[in-house]
Amino acid sequence: MKRLVLAVMTVGMLLAGAVQSAEETSAPATENHKVLDQITMNPGGIGGVESLRGASELETTRPADAFKRYPRDQGTIDSDYVYQPPLIPHTIRNYEVSLNANKCLACHSWKNAKEMGATKISVTHYETREGQVLSDVSPRRYFCQQCHVPQADAKPLVGNDFQRVDALR
Repeated sequence: MKRLVLAVMTVGMLLAGAVQSAEETSAPATENHKVLDQITMNPGGIGGVESLRGASELETTRPADAFKRYPRDQGTIDSDYVYQPPLIPHTIRNYEVSLNANKCLACHSWKNAKEMGATKISVTHYETREGQVLSDVSPRRYFCQQCHVPQADAKPLVGNDFQRVDALR
């Protein structure tokens, strides 16, 4: 009995949908119908929203941006705020930093820094959260790019009126 009722209801809904569809095609185009037509013609559009990439359709592929240029041997880059992690003054393309290797330590570890002419990593990188001093870099400080980033001459994505703190001017 339940199956019969379910089948009758399903057929009824299908017929009602067909009647409604026939009415819509014969009715004059209104503003709502124009909007619906645009949606069905472009189902994956941006919906009038602009992002940082501009007003482009999500399905379209644009050419990739050019790689950023990193000045060679630009030396130490001044800090903009207190406790800012130092910026990396060189490219780090193809630097491996994984559980098994850390290319940064090849030059910046206390063992190699003098010979390589590089800046030693801070003593804070050898401490645990509890202040215990370790003989090697702390696991929480091992992945350098979590805090340190290379400085590139790149156009900002959004406007910025940031000013350095007075003590660093």
